[in-house]
Amino acid sequence: MISNGAAGPAGNEDANSFSAEGTLQTVSHAGSVAGIDTADARLLRIGENAIFRLPGRVVARVARTLAYEVDARKEVAVARWLESEGYSAVRALSIDQPVVVDGRVVTFWEVISDEDSYGSTAEVASLLVRLHRMEPPPSLGLPALRPFARAELRIDVDRWLGSDDRDFLQERLEELRAKYADLNFALPQGVIHGDASVGNVLHDREGRPVVIDLDGFAIGPREWDLVLTAMYYDSFGWHTREEYEAFVRVYGFDVMEWPGYSVLRDVREFLMVTWLSQKAPGDERVATEVRKRIVALRTGGAKKDWQPY
Repeated sequence: MISNGAAGPAGNEDANSFSAEGTLQTVSHAGSVAGIDTADARLLRIGENAIFRLPGRVVARVARTLAYEVDARKEVAVARWLESEGYSAVRALSIDQPVVVDGRVVTFWEVISDEDSYGSTAEVASLLVRLHRMEPPPSLGLPALRPFARAELRIDVDRWLGSDDRDFLQERLEELRAKYADLNFALPQGVIHGDASVGNVLHDREGRPVVIDLDGFAIGPREWDLVLTAMYYDSFGWHTREEYEAFVRVYGFDVMEWPGYSVLRDVREFLMVTWLSQKAPGDERVATEVRKRIVALRTGGAKKDWQPY
């Protein structure tokens, strides 16, 4: 890991002001430290990370705060391991990284394709079948899954939330934590991606599916990697019945038939709300969506009108 203590905070931003301008400045500082050309860096999106396209077929990922440094180091180590195994995943550049500057954490990656073409549900399942058979080396030191760790951080630092909504989300967090602790999982524990869905599988230039966003890798229940695809069909209608059946057929297990499915679904829906709330400051469209989602959590209402982000 490279750390440069000379650079101060980017415009004194905190996690609630994770802006295009501030993160571009961080990318420039990180590129100078690592020897990466950041001229004409182009922002692709801001979510959990800010993602920039750089010259030379390179992508930079900027994490919101130093709280994500451990995950960034793990992500790079996982990428090295998957590459050594010939597994189809995004490749980290062969440099000393992550780079810590401006109170943030930056990693650099190879571009997968010039256009975002997402994988199918069957391709996601196929990649998970192989991943779930793999044995990570002890030296990788993958942690046990902590389902609520990021939710705690998000709620703690989110100044956009009103006091009533913050109190509700904290109460809901404790309720779900207790229900999760009582789950009896059907599948064996092992390596998991942590955020497996069609949104984290891209086709490369030859049309091959490639797994991205490796920062959630952990040792945990395999059901965790299956539930998002089920929810996208069941809760939101983002997948068709045929797409979900293809996923089940390839993977060989239907998580919706498992008795703990509804609890795991509720957990993941809650996490989706806390994730999106990070983007609400300064974006009224996102803020409206977050308010709608919180109402649905409060009332138990339908979620078919949730929009994908």
